[in-house]
Amino acid sequence: MTSLQTKALSISIGNKKVCENLDLSLQPGEIWGVMGRNGIGKTTLLHTLSGLRPPTSGEIFLNQKHIEQIPRKLVAQKLGLLLQHTEDVFPSSVLESVVSGRHPHISNWQWESESDYRLAYEALDKVQMKDLSHRPGNELSGGERQRVAIATLLTQNPDIFLLDEPNSHLDLHYQIDILQNLCEFASKEQRTIFMSLHDINLAARFCDKLLFISGDGKTKSGNADKLLNTKDLSELFQHPIHVTQGAERFIYTPA
Repeated sequence: MTSLQTKALSISIGNKKVCENLDLSLQPGEIWGVMGRNGIGKTTLLHTLSGLRPPTSGEIFLNQKHIEQIPRKLVAQKLGLLLQHTEDVFPSSVLESVVSGRHPHISNWQWESESDYRLAYEALDKVQMKDLSHRPGNELSGGERQRVAIATLLTQNPDIFLLDEPNSHLDLHYQIDILQNLCEFASKEQRTIFMSLHDINLAARFCDKLLFISGDGKTKSGNADKLLNTKDLSELFQHPIHVTQGAERFIYTPA
């Protein structure tokens, strides 16, 4: 399995510091949540970790090898990124879009195999989109497009999933069901999930590790049960957060 590390990672957008001298170690089987206010740089961090944009300073390592020294196709075999917004550049069916997740694993002139299509159908089944496999992608709702994007990433089958707001556009049922399936898969198969989230309760339910981004370059990271307290959360969101004991877990609400 694959690990991802950062060493003294600093990222800036203009005058805004996303993080400064950040040391992270993402290990197989871990479920990470990235939290912070809107516009704080969570998306930029995910894009940087994936190698899509260079950091201001510092280094990123994939299996102890500098990510810039690894061919992009090999990176894509180990690391997958779920974008926050996707557009249909070419008209294609749902199945055609999802099976494209296999492209990092096949040669440039090779067609998708029966095995590739089987993986695509299995991924569509996991996000409850199998019955819509032949529908044109441009006829889908926002939530259906999000489920197709997640299915494409599952078909890519990376060791590390970088997810930018995976619950975006999804109704409550799919938010819980898809995150539950993703996290169970990661735990069983020793994959890593590193995802940006806005909902504290989803983070508490699914994440065992958290990274807090405050917007001034400062970050906090560690076990979720240590960071999910009223003091740290209220500072992070710059709003009072209350914690109450629910039937099965703590419930976090704004004051």
